[in-house]
Amino acid sequence: MQGELHIGADAEKVVVSAYPLRMREGRATRRRTGSVTEFLPALPSGRSREARIAIACRVALSLMVVTAFLYATGVPWLLPALASATGLTLLWRRMARASRPGRFAVPADDESRVLWSEPERVAYERAVTVSRRIRRTWPALPDMIDPVTADRSLTRALGDLAAQMARRQEIRRLRAELQDVREQGVPGDSPAVLALAAQRERVEKLWLETAESANRVLRSLDAAARAGETFLREQRISDTARAAEQVLATLVPNADPIEAGPELATRTEAVISAYRELEVI
Repeated sequence: MQGELHIGADAEKVVVSAYPLRMREGRATRRRTGSVTEFLPALPSGRSREARIAIACRVALSLMVVTAFLYATGVPWLLPALASATGLTLLWRRMARASRPGRFAVPADDESRVLWSEPERVAYERAVTVSRRIRRTWPALPDMIDPVTADRSLTRALGDLAAQMARRQEIRRLRAELQDVREQGVPGDSPAVLALAAQRERVEKLWLETAESANRVLRSLDAAARAGETFLREQRISDTARAAEQVLATLVPNADPIEAGPELATRTEAVISAYRELEVI
């Protein structure tokens, strides 16, 4: 995939593409963070067909009055009538589209990934949620990481994970088909039975390999999020302890200096290591 990543999740699937997503029905809002754009289906408007007809009738009546007024002033009636009909058609289509739940269209290109199976969808949506946690830590870590490089690494990790999940759902489907085959009444040394057993073994091996590959990406994302959040919490604790020390110094002038809180230098390497692990995905 390209440097940009567009992610959309509706009630039936998750779509991951290098290009902006299109809606099959309904509407969606966009939320861009770095090189990742998330498409969020908008809630249906809830307007019934009767309510939409009533609104369209009121608008049509208003347009008829405007058209009649323009005609009375000498404007040819055809132009405002065509404009009114076009506007009314667009309004009806917009209201009808807004009344339905949002559904993303399936991209036609081969680079895009569409996750249909629930386990893969849930795992990928959790990874996207963790990626938001990672990005929220970056503003407080300007001297430790390069946001541009980190953004590129995180986007590539999400793209690789989408490819792994798409591959895994296909293996899941094939695995279920092979497991449903019954060999009753067929000799155990039959070439067909032996070939089936060989294919089952190959599929099981791929199933375990893709699980390990996907889990490696998920573990890297979790590690980067936890490392950054832990570092920020310790930083806030240290700042609080330092502020308390300054207040106590004014209250007890002769008191010995108080430790300013946990030493953050030992945590710096842990945070950097977590992001380095993410970059090699």
